[in-house]
Amino acid sequence: MLHFARWKIILVLLISLGGMLVALPNLFPARTLQAVPGWIPHKQINLGLDLQGGAHLLYQMDEKELIQDWLKNIRGDVRDTLRKARVGFKGGVRVSQPNRLVSVRISDEANYDKAMRLLRDLAVPLSGTLAFAGPQGNTLDISRGDGGQISLKITDQGLFQRIGSAIEASIETVRRRIDAFGTTEPTIQRQGRDRILVQVAGIKDVSRLKALVGETGKLEFKMVDTTSSVQQAQQTGRAPPGTDLVPSEDGYSSAYLLKSRALVTGENLVDAQPGFDQRTNEPVVTFRFDTAGARRFGRATQVNVGRPFAIVLDNKVISAPVIREPILGGTGQISGNFTVQQANDLSVLLRSGALPAKLTILEERTVGASLGADSIAAGKIAALIGLVAVVVFILVSYGLFGLFANLALAVNIALIVGVLSLLQATLTLPGIAGIVLTIGMAVDANVLIFERIREEARAGKSVIAAIDSGYSRALGTILDANITTFIAAMVLFWLGSGPIRGFAVTLSIGIITSVFTAFTLTRLMVAMWVRSRRPQEVPI
Repeated sequence: MLHFARWKIILVLLISLGGMLVALPNLFPARTLQAVPGWIPHKQINLGLDLQGGAHLLYQMDEKELIQDWLKNIRGDVRDTLRKARVGFKGGVRVSQPNRLVSVRISDEANYDKAMRLLRDLAVPLSGTLAFAGPQGNTLDISRGDGGQISLKITDQGLFQRIGSAIEASIETVRRRIDAFGTTEPTIQRQGRDRILVQVAGIKDVSRLKALVGETGKLEFKMVDTTSSVQQAQQTGRAPPGTDLVPSEDGYSSAYLLKSRALVTGENLVDAQPGFDQRTNEPVVTFRFDTAGARRFGRATQVNVGRPFAIVLDNKVISAPVIREPILGGTGQISGNFTVQQANDLSVLLRSGALPAKLTILEERTVGASLGADSIAAGKIAALIGLVAVVVFILVSYGLFGLFANLALAVNIALIVGVLSLLQATLTLPGIAGIVLTIGMAVDANVLIFERIREEARAGKSVIAAIDSGYSRALGTILDANITTFIAAMVLFWLGSGPIRGFAVTLSIGIITSVFTAFTLTRLMVAMWVRSRRPQEVPI
């Protein structure tokens, strides 16, 4: 156990020196590191929300809007299904949002059974997963009524699954939007039935974050109705059939009358980037459709040359240009008196996709930098107290061998900080607790080894035999103890979230580095000491 090949010695020293070099930038301010050449390690540990401040936002999804959109889709599906099968109905397809109901009355009773069979296909079966036995049943409950009426009602189970899917989709959309800020490891997770918790550390422009996350981002391209008067619709409060009165933010008109049917929607958008108009040098957003969207957009612009169409974002017109010529390439640009930041934010919204429903802020908290500074100071004091106590105890208990253990402990801390810096992991207050715990655990392996060496020396073995036996026989116990702790840390990381994960990460890294420094590095120090001094007795 005391023999080290030359390549092993070089490898151990390189790992130790490399860890200290990577951890070194954390001792300097961020401004100082900006002048450091790129090839020199300059990454620092990312501090979490509780250490450097930031935004804590709790959002709630608008369930009514989600149900309203779903009922509209069901109504369209019912209408298209019956028309395609040439089943007549009268009075139109009606929607009752409070009852979560869509109803239709079949004209000919002879087609009643056929209509029931066709509409039953719209009810999607629900099924659980291997990890979670979710609600069973169908998304819709199809029932008969008097006078040829058929009702399609959204079930509680279907609504539960719909909200869950919408929350998961919203989390991914919010994550893509926040990533545009350049922040590291934001916490975005579901809470309860219809809520999303967003925590972003180190962000300075919280108002911009709220504006970007809270926007639904629903993009539509619609034709402007030039046959009716906007003023008359505003006075009467009613738009002509087949049109909608939509407010405008383009600076030219307060509102527009738009055709209800969208030419193309944001679902067909594959890219959006900020840029500048080559003629006016104004900030614009360039966009590109997929193949299906490009085909529909090109067909619509071909038959509507010379007519205005509106670009609608979240039910507000942001631009209403006139189609000068057919747009066949599937690309275009959006202009609307934007600033550079507005163009950037709009491109982020369009690229990230629309939210299934609006998110409303229920709780907003801003963690100040002063709280973070206090937390860091308290964490440093705790770490220093623990470190000093361990160092003194080991040094008094084991003398020279305790000095070797303390040197390995210093390298261990440097390796933990270096790995966290390389991984760009987020350090939270529980993470600091994990490091403090690792300091205490780091010398545990050395205690086992040194006590075993004492027993072997008291049994009359030579110095080399006692040391070799101490390291070889203690290895199994060290591995058993650390593997079980590592498994517990992995379970915490898998099932936990936020601060719990931060604690699990630092603990896991600390376990790995502790085994390396406490067993391998101290063994190398002892081997080199034995080779150079050739002692006659063990100094423990």
